[in-house]
Parts: sequence; structure tokens; C-alpha cells
Amino acid sequence: MHYKEIINIVKARRESLHVSQETLATLSGVGLRTLKQFESGKGNPTLLTLQKIGDALGLEVTITVKSMGTAS
Repeated sequence: MHYKEIINIVKARRESLHVSQETLATLSGVGLRTLKQFESGKGNPTLLTLQKIGDALGLEVTITVKSMGTAS
């Protein structure tokens, strides 16, 4: 999944729950500025930040690591 898709999912979920960015920032413990930058595609949140936002919105954040082959 690409970064833009993650942003769209988070924003759509927040809006479907009628939660403002300010409220989500409070519920997730993520700074409002960080949240606004993330939703605008300008931020680079840590995995912990994404987890906090996901938890507050009832979303599951999972990471898949795939091998690209063997290193030479």
C-alpha cells in the first residue's frame, strides 16, 4: 500500500466518524500539527504515530516485510 492510500483511508475514516482533526489529535495523543501535515501529505509520521491514529479511529495497522531476494 502506498503512502497516499494510507492518508486517504485515515482521512475517510475520520470524516465518516464525523471526527474533527482537533478531536482526533486529542484522542490519539498526536499533535494537531503532525496530524494536519500527515493528512496533507507533507508529514512523515513514525509507525508509532500511525498506530496511535489507527487505534483512535478503530483501524488496524499492520506491516508486511517481504524479501526482495538475496543480497550479493
